[in-house]
Amino acid sequence: MFERLAISDIILVTPKRHGDDRGFFAETYREQDYRDAGIAGRFVQDNHAYSKDAGVLRGLHYQIPPHAQGKLVSCLHGEILDVAVDLRRGSPTYGQHVSIRLSANTGQQLFVPAGFAHGYLTLTEECHVQYKVTAYYDQGSEYGLAWNDPSLGIDWHLGDRSPILSDKDRAQPLLEDLPAYFDYAAYSGED
Repeated sequence: MFERLAISDIILVTPKRHGDDRGFFAETYREQDYRDAGIAGRFVQDNHAYSKDAGVLRGLHYQIPPHAQGKLVSCLHGEILDVAVDLRRGSPTYGQHVSIRLSANTGQQLFVPAGFAHGYLTLTEECHVQYKVTAYYDQGSEYGLAWNDPSLGIDWHLGDRSPILSDKDRAQPLLEDLPAYFDYAAYSGED
């Protein structure tokens, strides 16, 4: 099942699981079905991230053109709060975000197109996150956005706790300080 979220270019995917007393089987990617649902990008690389502790925040990250990435994100073990922020200048949802819980229990996936910053917070220990991307990793094209930018209004559900961050993610710029890397006309409705 494919469901467009509040920002319609972001798609929640719920693969059908066939279960019995042994467990389940699920088809987690079938190119034609994803294309028919509007996820037309060609995935070229799979990534796997492991976080041992709850409260690890990775993001908000993106790559700029010509290496901009669309991502299909899954949580294979544990649970995360997955967040995508619209960076497409001229978009009616510029600076807005979508957040959703992904877990191994549901098997849901989140498609985040190019033109969005992406990040997640681990809600449990021992989280394994896997994501397919539409462009290869390019270190020179990798940028970020401050996870706690007040203009974004993201509720990370941290309460009084502080997240566990990399040094890089502690120093990311605010949305108002970002150059216009993505134009809505070029990145609307695409991967």
